[in-house]
Amino acid sequence: MKKSFIAVLSALAILSTSCLSGLGGSSTSSTGGLLGNVLGAVLGNVLGLGFTSNDLQGNWSYNAPSAAFTSEKALTKAGGAAATSSLVSSLAPSYQNMGINKNNTGFSFGANNTFNAKVGGIPFTGTYTYNEKNGEIALKTGTQTIKGNVTKTANGIGLMFDANQMVSMLQNVGQVTNATAIDAVKNLAKSTDGARVGFELVK
Repeated sequence: MKKSFIAVLSALAILSTSCLSGLGGSSTSSTGGLLGNVLGAVLGNVLGLGFTSNDLQGNWSYNAPSAAFTSEKALTKAGGAAATSSLVSSLAPSYQNMGINKNNTGFSFGANNTFNAKVGGIPFTGTYTYNEKNGEIALKTGTQTIKGNVTKTANGIGLMFDANQMVSMLQNVGQVTNATAIDAVKNLAKSTDGARVGFELVK
């Protein structure tokens, strides 16, 4: 509860300084709608459990950038919940520059361990394995395997990766060609020890 309360205060502080314009790659006409996206992305400050294989199955759409840390120790070292909020807000313009938005980015996980996905409108498919004991997921395409983590957020799930895996997702699989935006995401993920970045997804 204390961690969630701190995250709420951090999100409100960021909103008050107008650092989160355009979060999630789509415009919003109300502060309430924007706050919902922010809180959904920052309440899962530390990668954790809580999603079964059955929970994961279904169609998920992009809602906002998402970030988390691999442990409470890494989160504390980075500066607490405010560090997560800062990462999320910093990711938003890069995602926008790549053309990632709720209409063209999403993931669908099937009961037969197949997945379909789009990143910035570029489709790719493959198979996946998910370990509900530790939240680790591996997306296998015809040419590579991308490993990440799934964690709960206030609105849905966070699908997150380390810097190299995120770049692989964007550049090689998603075929995103905006090198400047990709480098910005990679540098953000690498700038904070233990950070993971990715997408908040909602059904």
